[in-house]
Amino acid sequence: MPVNKAKILESYEAEAETTQSKFEKGLISDDERRQELIETWTKATNEVGKAMEANFQQNATNPVWMMVFSGARGNSLQIRQIAAMRGLVANPKGEIIPRPIKSNFREGLSVLEYFISTHGARKGLADTALRTADSGYLTRRLCDVAQDVIIREEDCGTERGLALPIAEKVAGKLVRHDHVETSVYGRSLAEDVVVDGKTIVAAGSDLGDRVIEVLIAAGVEEVRVRSVLTCDSKVGQCAMCYGRSLAAGKMVDVGEAVGIIAAQSIGEPGTQLTMRTFHTGGVAGDDITHGLPRIVELFEARTPKGVAPIAETAGVVSFREDAKGKKIVVTPDDGGEEVAYPITRRQKLLVEDGARVGVGEKMVVGAIDPKQVLRILGPRATQVHLVNEIQAVYRSQGVGIHDKHIEVIVRQMLKRITVLEAGDTELLPGELVERGRFETENRRVVQTGGKAASGRPELMGITKASLATESWLSAASFQETTRVLTDAALSEKSDPLLGLKENVIIGKLIPAGTGLARYRNIRVEPTEEAKAAVYAAYEDYDFTPFEAQGSGEAVRLDDVDVRP
Repeated sequence: MPVNKAKILESYEAEAETTQSKFEKGLISDDERRQELIETWTKATNEVGKAMEANFQQNATNPVWMMVFSGARGNSLQIRQIAAMRGLVANPKGEIIPRPIKSNFREGLSVLEYFISTHGARKGLADTALRTADSGYLTRRLCDVAQDVIIREEDCGTERGLALPIAEKVAGKLVRHDHVETSVYGRSLAEDVVVDGKTIVAAGSDLGDRVIEVLIAAGVEEVRVRSVLTCDSKVGQCAMCYGRSLAAGKMVDVGEAVGIIAAQSIGEPGTQLTMRTFHTGGVAGDDITHGLPRIVELFEARTPKGVAPIAETAGVVSFREDAKGKKIVVTPDDGGEEVAYPITRRQKLLVEDGARVGVGEKMVVGAIDPKQVLRILGPRATQVHLVNEIQAVYRSQGVGIHDKHIEVIVRQMLKRITVLEAGDTELLPGELVERGRFETENRRVVQTGGKAASGRPELMGITKASLATESWLSAASFQETTRVLTDAALSEKSDPLLGLKENVIIGKLIPAGTGLARYRNIRVEPTEEAKAAVYAAYEDYDFTPFEAQGSGEAVRLDDVDVRP
């Protein structure tokens, strides 16, 4: 336990008293008082927690510290409750109670502190029951949207990739980036890494621990890697863009059902995420969604509560206030028309009057709507935004999932295009088509000198994406069976049978693993040396009736064709 705990809390108690007296004098509203008290006590909890960790580090053989620090069991939050202070807890509505629990479990709680704690304890048990059902349903939807993502070829031949950090400067020294294990590890390099005119690591190399250490030692901070998001495979996925199979520790095999692996890798830790949505008394004027509901919100591409506007153009910020409310106005650098963004008075600003903003920059505290990111910054930025937001939720709960699993699902969400103008193609305006079909059709028309179609990329939630698949058999077995079958019959649809579900439904082998034609059609032919080694053990004559029609006559081995 930190020796200076009482001293740390004294200064924060004085700060809390000042806030309370401001409220009593009518200088601040009740919401502002709650917000200030929550901020004050959150800082206090963090400071006491840091003092506790510093104490533990002086005694590294402490069994509790060893257990947590090694990653065997527990986390720093649990240790903080045992040895520092419990901090702020929530009431039954999910709102944070602005009165903190200053004691820890080592010291023991007072009657009032114990009573305040009971709300959260009961809610935790109720949450666990709900969480299991919600997490199971999320896994089912993820499996459905990604079931046809199978490794179909070795290399799609793309030259594109994602630039990801592998190191960062800390106190002037280059150290390994915190998220290397879940972002860069196990991928293939998209281009040669050249330092001082010398190639250190060649394109296509597998990024393991040793290669990453070599790159950091050479002063490399960022590498361009092959990614699921930039794969050019027409159907499924290619092995080079996926990289190493995290289960086998080697390059992924053709036929691996990486979509199902991704869905299970994301869905399984879902039960570990907290369900609670804390109301902090006025950040963005709404509940900030955390845990599993936030994951569902992102995968379903829903507009979040308390959405924060992002700048559509680069320019200078100014503020205006009228009878309708407050607005952030961005004056574009190119002299275009001003863009106004209405905000509430309770929203916390991230920009100052006269400050410059870039395209896509967030201007107030809150969650960003992924549909706005798609409209302003395009599909690639939307994919990266979704991956980062989903990872932020899992990392905040201490769950490690590799980016590539999330990328597999996000790629499926942005797989379709709405046709705006058909040109000379066979597509229809307003039709929702898969990107592969859209590009193939355009290529065909351009080669014959025709006019290509124009389209707009669509961001679809996982439920909607599952129902919009080319396979009507798969969609019908997921949800809304009657509607899907009626639409398929009216449109005279045919099913290409490319996924797992549709093949299982009609009783065919699945197009994954040994069900792939390339594995089924393997024929093993023994070499002459192998034949000689086997036959050397026998006499020249064999009395098995291969070609003697059961007469028992001797047949020379040379005359017998033993191939099936």
